[in-house]
Amino acid sequence: MSSWKLGASEKRLIPGGPLKGPTPWLIAIMTFVMMLVAAAGLAVSGAAGRLETASADDYVLQLPGGAAQSEELATAARELNGVGRADAVPTETIEQDLARWLGPTAEEAGLPIPAMVEVQLAPGTDPERIEEAIQQDFEDAALTSSQAALGPLIGSLRTLAWLALGLVLLVGLAAGAAVVLATRASLSANKRTIAVMHGMGATDTQVASLFQRRMMVEALSGALLGAGAAGLLLILIAGVGAIGGQWLAGVAPLGLFAILALALLPFIAAFIATAVARGAVMQALRAAP
Repeated sequence: MSSWKLGASEKRLIPGGPLKGPTPWLIAIMTFVMMLVAAAGLAVSGAAGRLETASADDYVLQLPGGAAQSEELATAARELNGVGRADAVPTETIEQDLARWLGPTAEEAGLPIPAMVEVQLAPGTDPERIEEAIQQDFEDAALTSSQAALGPLIGSLRTLAWLALGLVLLVGLAAGAAVVLATRASLSANKRTIAVMHGMGATDTQVASLFQRRMMVEALSGALLGAGAAGLLLILIAGVGAIGGQWLAGVAPLGLFAILALALLPFIAAFIATAVARGAVMQALRAAP
């Protein structure tokens, strides 16, 4: 007998099946929500990781009030061992950024424009050594890490990822509570059937197995339905993102590990629902007089 389909005798004892009754539809909705929230969390976590990796060796070399020395500062940086790239930021770009932050008063205030050089160090290079070498010719120069500047943003992204995980767990707990209520309602509706089975010598374990099989069918059918709908929506969103060029650096927001985790999520949800249903049945049967 297939473990996916209920036999005819089982259906006569406890009517039910795939997508029959409210339970599988409730599980489908909750699985749909969990899939979307989990996908968003994994995408945000992946973006944080890529941003952290991309900025690991990026630094900004600054010289207060030294806009006229930008090219000299960049040239001095390029000559140092361990510096892979050093590009001077145009003074016009810095002035535009100041105007964006300070408004029309930026030009009127006559603020000194700093020299800024975007520097990329070779992996393993000590940034303090590079800064000390630069300061021999440019005493006020300072080397700051791009990763440190992006730290608050990366931290916020990781917090959002953990929040998404928490929401997935909360929805899972709500689904478990719904399964318990549905199981108890089914037990109450089938009291006479259970009494007849006990009268014929059936044990609590055999009765629980019958309800477990029914819940497995309902939970798995509902979870796969919700996961399928969520998968189609995610594919649609991914397609729109690819067409619009919105993916970070041309990299898909979800990696292979994330896709595999999402693919396993409906089966995990169905397994948990089945285990919760069996536990609820056994507890109810043991408590019965």
